[in-house]
Amino acid sequence: MSKYVIKDTCIVNEGQRIYGDLLMADGRIEKIGGIISDSNAKEIPATGKMLLPGVIDDQVHFREPGLTHKATIGTEAKAAVAGGVTSFMEMPNTMPPAFTLDLLENKYQIAAQSSLANYSFFMGTSNNNLEEVVKVNKRKNDICGVKIFMGASTGNLLVDDPLQLNGLFERVEVLIATHCEDEAMIRHNLEQAKASGRTLTAKDHPIIRDVDACFECSLRAVQLAKKHGTRLHILHITTEKELQLFSNMLPLEEKRITSEVCVHHLHFTDQDYARLGNQIKCNPAIKAPHNREALWKALNDDVIDVIATDHAPHTWAEKDEDYLHAHAGLPLVQHPLLMMLHYVQEGRITLEKVVEKMSHAVARCFQIKDRGFIREGYFADLVLVDMQQPYTVTKENILYKCGWSPLEGFQFPATVTHTFVNGHMVYGNSAWDASQYGMRLQFNRD
Repeated sequence: MSKYVIKDTCIVNEGQRIYGDLLMADGRIEKIGGIISDSNAKEIPATGKMLLPGVIDDQVHFREPGLTHKATIGTEAKAAVAGGVTSFMEMPNTMPPAFTLDLLENKYQIAAQSSLANYSFFMGTSNNNLEEVVKVNKRKNDICGVKIFMGASTGNLLVDDPLQLNGLFERVEVLIATHCEDEAMIRHNLEQAKASGRTLTAKDHPIIRDVDACFECSLRAVQLAKKHGTRLHILHITTEKELQLFSNMLPLEEKRITSEVCVHHLHFTDQDYARLGNQIKCNPAIKAPHNREALWKALNDDVIDVIATDHAPHTWAEKDEDYLHAHAGLPLVQHPLLMMLHYVQEGRITLEKVVEKMSHAVARCFQIKDRGFIREGYFADLVLVDMQQPYTVTKENILYKCGWSPLEGFQFPATVTHTFVNGHMVYGNSAWDASQYGMRLQFNRD
């Protein structure tokens, strides 16, 4: 494996800034701080740059197998690495869905041969695969968790059988991640909107998938988790009302119920539908500005625990349909760190808090082994950022297979210049070295 010394940088880690060098060797961090000289190591000059732990994205949709016209594990992992995301956890709604351990392992095999980032995959749930799902209890150290779509999905992925839901919360011993929107309330709202006789547009999305649909479903998940003592992680919180379900009274490691916010819900509001339309149609919906303000406060107050993307690529043709037929989801995994650095510049959040919510807290939340921190002995998943070099999203520099982004034309105040995955410089100054793939994430859950 390669050996590198990052020279004269500012290391941002665990609430502190350390100025000096960092040595990585054999895939791991060997020495931090001071002046380091090693004739066998390649030097990376980093004066004026920030060195951060790699981002860990706990919610992405990379579409493989079965939906590879939209994306593949390989294409989206490359985009992730370009944006400083060194590890991801991918969702089960592929074709076929990951409803069995064999199908889940097939995704790991694909990633082992194509993903430049580290990876893990969620086990999928349906109304009739409980006995297969509980098999993950014996695999708790090498599978990130179990995903339940309690709303906003189709076919067998929607789990709406109360007995099945109760069984999952009662018997699954690993982290359960939920998408919470009440499907019956959404259907009712949709029928009311259609009855108006007007042509529906993306502006109707947060009315159809409204605050109450999110709250009622999240409340149901929390009640089930408290009943059974389940380790519950509720994904993509979008409403002020839901925040009452979470607390900052315990350290993250002691919480049994945690929450996630996604970058697009911190960045956009329903006022952006007029400009972007179906480009920002996603589930749960982007909502009114007061919800975004509440999400920012909860994030800074540690009521919300982690930041993610919910990266969900669709082709332009699939997004360019009329509102009712346009697919829901945004491609975002190339830009989450830059989005948060924009808000660092605006004073919304500190750089230390960004590192905490995108790296440290994700590692703690999922009990990831030897990642998420800049510590001696940990894997060298690292990102160098130039805070003085602006970066504009253009059609030409988008790496997603779908080829578009709702952020096109947006200028960020910083640039990701280098990304190291397991001590290997995969990306450096726009050059790529794809000679080494990422690793399967491991978890400390014994």
